[in-house]
Amino acid sequence: MIQSLVAATNALLAFSRRTITQYPKQIGAALAVLLLSAGGAALAVATLAPDASELPVHQITESVNTVAVNAPIDLDLQTFKLYRSEVTRSSDTAGTLLARLGVNDAAAAAFLRNDPVARLLVGRSGRSVTVETGSDNGLLKLSARWTTENDGNFRRLVIEKTPQGFQSRTETAPLAASNRLASGVIESSLFAATDEAKIPDSVATQLAEIFSSNIDFHRALRKGDRFSVVYETLEGDGEPLRAGRVLSAEFVNGGKSFQAMWFQEPVVGVATTTAQAGGKGGYYTLDGQSLRRAFLASPMEFSRVTSGFKMRMHPILQTLRAHQGVDYGAPKGTPVRSVGDGVVEFAGVQNGYGNVIILKHRNSHSTVYAHLSRINVRRGQSVSQGQNIGAVGATGWATGPHLHFEFRVNGAQRDPVTIARQSESVPVSNAAKPIFSKLAAENRVALAAAALVQQTSAQ
Repeated sequence: MIQSLVAATNALLAFSRRTITQYPKQIGAALAVLLLSAGGAALAVATLAPDASELPVHQITESVNTVAVNAPIDLDLQTFKLYRSEVTRSSDTAGTLLARLGVNDAAAAAFLRNDPVARLLVGRSGRSVTVETGSDNGLLKLSARWTTENDGNFRRLVIEKTPQGFQSRTETAPLAASNRLASGVIESSLFAATDEAKIPDSVATQLAEIFSSNIDFHRALRKGDRFSVVYETLEGDGEPLRAGRVLSAEFVNGGKSFQAMWFQEPVVGVATTTAQAGGKGGYYTLDGQSLRRAFLASPMEFSRVTSGFKMRMHPILQTLRAHQGVDYGAPKGTPVRSVGDGVVEFAGVQNGYGNVIILKHRNSHSTVYAHLSRINVRRGQSVSQGQNIGAVGATGWATGPHLHFEFRVNGAQRDPVTIARQSESVPVSNAAKPIFSKLAAENRVALAAAALVQQTSAQ
């Protein structure tokens, strides 16, 4: 049965192919007529539907809740404020300062030139300034901050635009202290290395002071010496205004490490776990030995040795003779300080020494400061270590401005550097040792972290 159906189907397909092949035009025409007839029927059916304009219309009204937008009601997208900061320069005028801050406001410049309070800003360097301007770069508010004394405060100058014009006022506010870590490597000089590490000059000077009894910064620095330091930065309104005290430091000179930390003895009778303000402060090694010796190694904060304690050709007499002191080359007017506590034995003019000061210290020790351009002490006056006593000059037998410095023991000249290094130091008191040990451990960690600052930046 199935075979008969398959055979009939095949026969029908074969007949269809033959018919299409023999009569293609006739079959195409028939298909066209059929399609047109179907389309006409469809059109006839479509025209039987009702006209859309005659259909009934219904209006439906519903309330819709709006979505809340978190935006200010009085938002004005056409206005905005700009904030800029700068540091004043000594060469600044009202116009150049405002121009550097991006302020284009002739009235503000005139106010800075004429207002007695605002004039505190012009022509003074190192003052941190922040301005607030409108979209037209007109000044809305100016704030300047600076420190004047070591009283823990800073001054703030505020200039604001009001409906009555610009107004100024000054305020006083407390400084905030934060700690900073830094390190560097000596390539040529200490100040060159601290500049490279972006360390303030005042911190570099403190480093030289702290280690002056152990390191001769005039002659003993070597390329490759390195240092790490933790120091305070004093801020006003979040802006750094100046560097504060060095809290701890390490200096590696010629492969030998020297460490120091600031420690203030607790006030007697006050229970505390930290160094209490009011006690005597100073720098100590991390094992508790004071770095303050009886004598400083140098009578100047920083200078260069032009002639040491040795035989030399005298620059004026042109004879070979012993130089019984140390000469420090420095510009005229450079401050000279006492290397130790003492009393002024002589202050005046003395032969080839020119203007000279002689200080009497304990144990038959005395120091001589010669060729001075200025003398700031008088005979019989008591002086303390580090006190400014005069200024570098070229009086007496001198070929140029410098300080001739001598150290005498029972009237005989001795090498000042040797004396300074041999002078005694005072350890931390027994009562303060527990507090000191705790702080020393913290400073060891801080110095290790500071050393990594230079290594990280180098990589």
